[in-house]
Formats: sequence, structure tokens, C-alpha cells
Amino acid sequence: MRALVERSNADASAYFVSAVISDKPGAGGLDVAQQMGVAVRSLPAVKGMERSAYDAALASVIEEYSPALIVLAGFMRILSGAFVARFAGRILNIHPSLLPKYTGLHTHERAIAARETEHGVTVHFVSEELDGGPRVLQARVPVLPADTEFSLSERVLAQEHIVYPLAVNWFCQGRLRCSAGKAWLDGKPLDQPVQLSEIGRESFV
Repeated sequence: MRALVERSNADASAYFVSAVISDKPGAGGLDVAQQMGVAVRSLPAVKGMERSAYDAALASVIEEYSPALIVLAGFMRILSGAFVARFAGRILNIHPSLLPKYTGLHTHERAIAARETEHGVTVHFVSEELDGGPRVLQARVPVLPADTEFSLSERVLAQEHIVYPLAVNWFCQGRLRCSAGKAWLDGKPLDQPVQLSEIGRESFV
């Protein structure tokens, strides 16, 4: 979240962050966002509250800000189908693996256990399938023989701070969209996600 806000202040950025919303009132990110001049809201789930009811309340709060794009950053709740449908094609997520490998949790640990030689991060549009929406952009890192879950996660996180603002910028420039179950970049469907290594670091990053 901090990286997204910081990149929004770059001269070449096509987006700004209108609000940061958390389901955890004590989340440190709310303080960070507020210190950076971004509006913050917390919307904790009441015990026993159905997911559909929470998501309806969340959608109402989001719509107060009329965002072009919803960007999930450390938001761990699984969104309902109704919420995803309401904002179809306007929700991005980032996942710490080279999707479709290792959906869900503990991705770094699982990559090491499987003796992968390569790991990474994927930016994707959100669908009803967990970590299964159209993939947009990936960055890869080597898995080193001495890697621990922590050391690997640190290298992946560094790549997250590059690819997520880049994908958000593409969307807000009108270059990236989601249609017919696919991600499209510059008017062409992405049958495979773009690889950061193929495009290099863009000027605003």
C-alpha cells in the first residue's frame, strides 16, 4: 500500500489513491496512509455477520469515493461473487507466486518445499475463483539453495513494489482492461501475463 501511494506522487503516474479502507481498525497501514495524506476508513466485520452483508457494506463505502479501480493490498478477506460482479473488471490483486502455481497461502514455503528454481509475483484481475482471475503482469526471482521463507519473501516483495504500481498505472492510462474473461493490454488480449523482465523498469517506477 505504501509503495502504491508513493508511486502515485511520481510525475509520470496516471493515478492517485483516493482512500485506503481496511477491515481491521488497528491496521498499521491506516496510520501510514493518513500520514501520507490519504483518506482512511475502517470497516470491521461484526461477529456473526454474513459475508454477503459485509461485502454490501464495503461496496457502499467504496462507492462514496467513486474509484476507477479497486486495488487489494494485504486485504485477506475472500470477496463474495456479488461484490466481484458489482465491480467486474475493476478489481486488481497481487499474489506472491507465479500463478497459476501456488494459489492461497504460504506460497514461499511451498515453493521451497517443491524445490522450485524460480518463484515470483503475479498481478491479476479478481474473479470469483480464488487467485484465478486473468493474469496481467509477473516478475520472477530465482530460488537460491540457501533460501528460507523469509529471504525468498523479501526478494519477492521488492518485485511487488515495482509491478503493482505499474499495472495500476496501465489501467488508469486506459492501456489495461478486463473483458470477456481476459486481460487486455494496448488492445490485445493477454494469453500469458506480461513479464517484467521483457519490458524493463518504466520511468515512473
